[in-house]
Amino acid sequence: MSNNKWGFAGQSHPVRTRLWALRWSLLSLILMLSTPLAQAQWKDWDYDLDQEVKPWVELQEQLPAYPKEENLLEFSSGVNSPNRYFIDAPSVSVGDDGVVRYSLVIKTRGGAQNVSFEAIRCESREVKVYAFGHPNAIWSRARAIQWKFIEHQQLNNVQKALHSVYFCPSRKWTAPLPQILQALKNGRG
Repeated sequence: MSNNKWGFAGQSHPVRTRLWALRWSLLSLILMLSTPLAQAQWKDWDYDLDQEVKPWVELQEQLPAYPKEENLLEFSSGVNSPNRYFIDAPSVSVGDDGVVRYSLVIKTRGGAQNVSFEAIRCESREVKVYAFGHPNAIWSRARAIQWKFIEHQQLNNVQKALHSVYFCPSRKWTAPLPQILQALKNGRG
């Protein structure tokens, strides 16, 4: 027959039981007394300020260098098209405003080339065209520069693919620049 440390086998000792009860009582008392102290520490915290939704502010864009052939990354637009789609890697940026800016190059089967400097805002699923490229490698500002919702289109789904597959994998937050560039280098998201 083995004895526990109090000398009683298989039973709890009244002193031991009282010690445990005393420990739990002290712990409960400490917790009850510390709760008002913790609340007092945060009483001056401005909850409304913390919960305030700040309005979105777009950063001022600057036109990038004109795209060069050696910097173009081909990607899939997700639709069967005779056109080929490219992003100029050095032009891709992710601003503090959550907007991805990039130069898009579309090459047709017949040899024509369309170049534009655009932006996609992940949070609102919008696109904006800032400028168009000319064959002499200069930019001209677009006339109606405004955000437009990215609609699903049957034939030309380039911005939708860039938004959903490459730039905004969660559809709401913007992917980090290295992740975007890697997805474009892979040709898919």
